[in-house]
Amino acid sequence: MRLLGVLGGMSWTSTAEYYRLLNESVGQRLGGLHTARLLIHSVDFAEVDAMARDENWAGMANLLSDAARGLESAGAEAVLLAANTMHHVAPEIEAALNVPFFHIGEAIALRVASHGATKVGLIASAQDDSSYRAALADEGIELMRPDEVEQADITHIIYDELVHGVVRTPSRKRFQQIMARLDKDGADGIILADTEIQLLVRGEDADVPLYSSTQIHVEGAVAWMLG
Repeated sequence: MRLLGVLGGMSWTSTAEYYRLLNESVGQRLGGLHTARLLIHSVDFAEVDAMARDENWAGMANLLSDAARGLESAGAEAVLLAANTMHHVAPEIEAALNVPFFHIGEAIALRVASHGATKVGLIASAQDDSSYRAALADEGIELMRPDEVEQADITHIIYDELVHGVVRTPSRKRFQQIMARLDKDGADGIILADTEIQLLVRGEDADVPLYSSTQIHVEGAVAWMLG
């Protein structure tokens, strides 16, 4: 099994979910007592979030690139960034490495395209969608976003609840309303593009296919680990 480096801490709940899914997937594939071979560098989310809010992408790129290089130096044979918004600086992280980097947007685009979808909604905490928009456009897929009010509610639920491990029924209902509106406006599917969202939303919460960025990202990484 190849050794995977996980760049996490954005948030710790997201990284914990990645850790669980990576180990469950390896266990299901190999059986017995097998678990995932992982190195994890967990950064201080407050520092990274402040850079994102200030749009200090250069500072974020330097911080995360240094952490990624540390994983590589420690023996990681590939690196996975366990976050969505921070993929804004994925090109810089990838350029800093001599080992493969698993890009979440590319993984999602390939999965959505394989299902024949041509128009998908994107639910995420941040307005920046460049990591997904370019990858989806390469596959001929149009991207839809929530409106301003919906986006504010999504961001509140993620940052004030989910990153702290808080899961509330009213918040699930609000997500259901937003996904139903995207469905009504023509979405063939919906991408859940913040790793924490999987803590709240399930497949039965929408009438169109839901694409969990975390799950799909993990599946690609595990395929590589065991390939």
